[in-house]
Amino acid sequence: MEDLLALAGECAELLVRRGWTLGLAESCTGGLVGHTITALSGSSAYFVGGIVSYADRIKRDALGVPDGLIRGCGAVSEPVARAMAHGARERLSVDVAVSVTGIAGPTGGTPGKPVGTVFVGIAAPNGSAVRHFCWDDDRAGNKRRSAAAALQLLRDALRGELGPSYRLGPSSER
Repeated sequence: MEDLLALAGECAELLVRRGWTLGLAESCTGGLVGHTITALSGSSAYFVGGIVSYADRIKRDALGVPDGLIRGCGAVSEPVARAMAHGARERLSVDVAVSVTGIAGPTGGTPGKPVGTVFVGIAAPNGSAVRHFCWDDDRAGNKRRSAAAALQLLRDALRGELGPSYRLGPSSER
């Protein structure tokens, strides 16, 4: 948990420095990212909240992920992770939103999407990005690694380390 708290602390400093608010859309992590963020005192200065969209209908109804996208690509996919992040950003009225969708295990995997397959996404004023992972841990380990990946993506985006195709804009561009 210390590694997660350290990442959350780095993100907190960067969010406060920008004056940005954060929202989350979590599936396989079940709120672990939000739990980690709120474990830090002062998180109310930047953290607005999150939607735990474990069921596909919540991804659709609460986050606005198109049903056709879920049916066509699967709930665990790059396009759905991106749509979840955009939906959380819009529905929670935040500057930046992070999403996580995946298969924590030990069941639920397929040959094309084995247990441990995870997509983490981010949406901000001038861009979005998604990272794909395939963990080989148990359920608790896959959830912890996914939460860490979500916080790392947020930190990297706030630092401007996602590459030339991704750029964060000023907070006034919500």
